[in-house]
Order: sequence, then structure tokens, then C-alpha cells
Amino acid sequence: MPGTGPDGRPRPDAPLAAVTGVTGYVGGRLVPELLAAGYRVRALARHPERLRGRPWYDDVEVVEADASDLDALRPALAGADVAYYLIHSLGSGRRFEQRDRRTALAFARAAREAAVGRIVYLGGLHPEGEELSPHLASRTEVGEILLASGVPTTVLRAAVVLGSGSASFEMMRYLTERLPAMTVPTWVDNRIQPIAVRDVLRYLVGAASMPADVSRAFDIGGPDVLTYREMMQRYAAISDLPRRVIVGVPVLTPRLSSHWVSLVTPVPGGLARPLVESLVHEVVCDEHDVAAYVPDPPEGLVGFDRAVRLALARIGEASVATRWSSAAVPGAPSDPLPSDPDWAGGSLYVDERRVEVAASPAALWRVLEAVGGERGWFSWSLAWRVRGLLDRVVGGPGLRRGRRDPHRLRVDDAVDFWRVEALEPGRLLRLRAEMRLPGLAWLELRVEPVDGRAPGPGHADHADDAAAWARPPTVFAQRALFHPHGLAGQLYWWSVYPFHGVVFGGMQRNIARAAETAERARTDVAPDAGGRP
Repeated sequence: MPGTGPDGRPRPDAPLAAVTGVTGYVGGRLVPELLAAGYRVRALARHPERLRGRPWYDDVEVVEADASDLDALRPALAGADVAYYLIHSLGSGRRFEQRDRRTALAFARAAREAAVGRIVYLGGLHPEGEELSPHLASRTEVGEILLASGVPTTVLRAAVVLGSGSASFEMMRYLTERLPAMTVPTWVDNRIQPIAVRDVLRYLVGAASMPADVSRAFDIGGPDVLTYREMMQRYAAISDLPRRVIVGVPVLTPRLSSHWVSLVTPVPGGLARPLVESLVHEVVCDEHDVAAYVPDPPEGLVGFDRAVRLALARIGEASVATRWSSAAVPGAPSDPLPSDPDWAGGSLYVDERRVEVAASPAALWRVLEAVGGERGWFSWSLAWRVRGLLDRVVGGPGLRRGRRDPHRLRVDDAVDFWRVEALEPGRLLRLRAEMRLPGLAWLELRVEPVDGRAPGPGHADHADDAAAWARPPTVFAQRALFHPHGLAGQLYWWSVYPFHGVVFGGMQRNIARAAETAERARTDVAPDAGGRP
């Protein structure tokens, strides 16, 4: 049985839960719930270094493993009492069915050979006897593969998940807030049984302790059954917005609807399309058998109105633990910045700028850590918006992903069409581009002392380092790097290079000005992109 010791951590003999998808929306939230329930946790990730900023990093065992690599999975799952399969190819483009099938088969075989006690999978709620959308059909197939693995398996099938940062919630939120009147597809009148993310997590944790003879799928949903139209109107009422004018028209196909959603909301078309396609079906629970193993809480399941209020409160407090953009964009570059000065991987173009700033390192860092999202990029805003729009047109994330937290960053956070690759608080912020490019790109922002010395602990020769690091002036070092792929990459670099002075030069000047303003104001509130505190 799970349990915690005197220190509040899981006991050494507590059951071990292996969790995949820990960089994603649900997986990133499940880990702390399992720890709180008294499970030891082993987090499986292709790039373990991206987990270092998570608050639970030091409390779990982190293992490098690709869920489609059978040889890597066997040792990663060894000794696990329960293994969570929280992987799917939502929004990953063509051939996602083959990827989902191949990965599920590898995981099922590895779990069986590693003698895992139970597999738990979060799939999609769907009606029986209907032709399903490609993504719902694929998620259904994955559940069937895991159920046929020979390992006792729990498949939890959910419809729309309501929670701060979920793609489904963000889509509904932005459609409702930005459009006082809209024409919509006829699927807005299909019935849906949404579920709050906290109830999803409660079911996921509870599924780990189901009896060994239980191996089946369960429908999970909240207490309310609503149409999408009703969900938008209730969201508007909770947010004190006027009642929305919603007119259904039969000519909007899922493909057209996904393009429309992509234009209005931060959710890109590649992700919006499978979400929209799933709404074509009525998704209502046929049974509530899961309650026999995971009883409803005494206060009942979280209803739609309360789920929305909880989500909005988290957004207002900037305490969103994970977002739909937590997972990396499928197909986005993941190569780390080549740091070897003698790197022989081909051309590496660099635009480097340095400026002395009449501000303390702390003030400068406060500005740097707040770049992107609502605060913008401190330079030619039209150019950034156009670049973001062009990226969305070709299937990239564009600028609308924003940020998880407006003030603080951690490794692997998405920031518009960048992702945080390296973070040294107070010193270094390195962003890796996830926009569609003929090559790899990084933007590196550094805080340095004026005399070039590395201050802080470990430098006994300079007893006044700590004090010097807290007062002006400071050097702001900025680097844009690009590794081109082929001729297209070369042409891209030289076509945009003439604009670097305006974009990156302006960015450097405005960040420096904002840091100086913050220093003068002595405020804890980071200035905005216009340099105002």
C-alpha cells in the first residue's frame, strides 16, 4: 500500500509508479499527485534534462527512455508496480496512427516482460457503433493494444478536460472571450460530458490500486452533460461577459473549423483539428462503474461551473502547473546548442551584441525572465507578429502559445514559438526556436559583470563579488544563432540578416532601457515591452 514516512515523502517500500508523458499536460500534474498519495515515482523522458525545473524533480527517479524503444523501456519499467501510459500523437501530423500503434505495442510488450503490475492509460471517450475521427480511432486502438498486453490494464476514457492550461479549456475560453457573436458548426449542439482535470487525476491515482483481476475500460466524466453552445454561454456568464450570439451553420467542416479556431485562439491548427473532430461525436458516459474502485469524493465530482472558476483562479494567480504547450511541438528541433568552440557540424551563424546597462543584474534579469507572451519581445512588434502569423500558416506554433507564467520561467517552458533550453537564474536564458525553419535557431540572453569576472560563490579572490553583483552597471549580452540546413537554410539566414539591426538591435536597446527603468523604480513588478514598470 502507498504511504509516506515521517519526512512526508513516500516510504522506501512504497509501490513504484513509472510515468510516461511527464513533460505533457496531464503527466506533469500526475507526478506530484502520486507523490502526495505515497507512491514512489520513476519519471520516463526522452530528454531528462528538461525536467530539472519541475518542483518535484528532486523527489523522483528520472530515467532516460523513449517510449517506442523496447530495449530502453525494459529496464525503465523494471520493478514498477504500475506504469502510466500518457502518450499520444495529438496534432503531430501525418502517420500519427502508425506512431501511436508502434509505441503502444512496444510499451505493452516491455510492460509484460518487465512484470509490471498494472498499466493505466488515459484515452478518449467515444460513442459505440459510429465511425470515429482518426484521432479518436487511434486512441481507441491504443487502449485495445494495452488491454491485450497480458498485463492488467485500466483504460480511462474522458471527453473534454477542464483545467487551467488544457487545450480544450483554452479553445473554449478564447472563442468565448474574443467573439461576442460567431457562426459555428452544427456540432456545437452535440452533448458533451466534460470532466475537471482534478477528477481526472484522482481517477488516475486511484486506478493504480485496482484489484489484479480488473482489466477493462471505464468511462469518466463530470456531473454535467452540456452542449458546446451551453458551455460557452455558461463560461461567458461566469466571466461576467454578455451573452454570446452563436449561430450554427452546416457548411463548416472540421477542417474549416480547425482553421477558424487556429485564427481566433492560441491553439494551432494541427492541434485544433483533432479536438474539433472529437466534438463531432456526442461524448457522454454510458456507465459509472469506476466508482466501485475509485469512489466519488464526499463533496461530489467537480461540476462545470466550479471547474471553470478554479481554472480562471489559477490563471489569475499565475499558478498554472502545466499547459497544453508543455509538450514539445511534434517535429520541432530538439538538438541542443553546439557549445564546443571547434564544433564541426557545419555553418553556425551568430549575431552577437553586448551593451553596458545602468542597472543591477537583478533588475536586468527580472526583465529578461519576463520576455514573450503578453509583454512582447521589446522590439519591432509588427515584425514579430508577421513572423508569428507566417509560422502558423505553415503549421508552426506562432506567437499565441504565450507563457505558462508571466514572471517566472523553467527549463522546457514554451515561450511563444521558442522553448527554454537552458536557464541559470540571474545569469542565462537560452531559447530554442520551435518555429518552422530550414535549420536550427537559438536566442541567448546573458547577464554579465562589467569586468568579465564570474561573481558569486566559489570565487574567494573577490570577497566583494556578491555585493558587486547586486549593483549597477551590468553587461547585457545577446546572441542569435542559426545552424542552416542546406541551401534553403543559407538563403533564409541572408534574407533576414538585414533586419537583425532593427529586430535584435531594437530588442537589446529596449531591454536595457526597461532594466534601467526598473532599477530606478525599485519595483518588484517587471516592466512591460515598452520599458514601463
